Amino acid sequence: MGAESFALTLTLGGRYAGEQTWTVHPERSALIARVETNFGGVLPEVRRVQSSRMHARTFASHSYSEGDGRGKPSFETTFDRKSGVLTLRQGKDEVTAPLIGDHHDPVSLLLWLRGQHGQDVPPQRLTGGRVHVQTLHPAQGSDVNGTPAHVYLLRPGHAYVYVEQDAPHRLLRLIQPTDFGPVEANLPQARRQAQPERRRRRAG
Repeated sequence: MGAESFALTLTLGGRYAGEQTWTVHPERSALIARVETNFGGVLPEVRRVQSSRMHARTFASHSYSEGDGRGKPSFETTFDRKSGVLTLRQGKDEVTAPLIGDHHDPVSLLLWLRGQHGQDVPPQRLTGGRVHVQTLHPAQGSDVNGTPAHVYLLRPGHAYVYVEQDAPHRLLRLIQPTDFGPVEANLPQARRQAQPERRRRRAG
């Protein structure tokens, strides 16, 4: 996966609720992803920044942090494979545990799903436990604004992930239950069509 950036528009009950910006770039044998979510509109104005460093091929997490982006992260995890230790820091508290196998973080899991192509996959390890990934079939009947998508249900949490079936397998829609109701993050249709439109203009 090369460098890319994209933005998702957040809605709650069909009303504007903010924007989420993704930037991903390779760095040596790793991928670095930064996800900035700015809630607003019908939701309280809150900024959330998630940073993930992961293996470039397997998307196993090397480290993950989240906070408001204006100071030290409020939550951090690191996965030291050489010493076999998982370290979790939250505020001033720090705990360690044996690292058994590869783990995902909330960002690396979504990027990993882009490469599963609608296959059934086993449960995945996260820091807080296992996440069960249910592939919803038939995937051929699912689309987002006319774009065919593979659809996954993540449990616990009951979050839905819509991934474009064809390359480059973009994240088209995310649905996350919250205390306010289900928040949707959608890739604007105009941005998905922009690249083919540019090709048509060059061809003409």
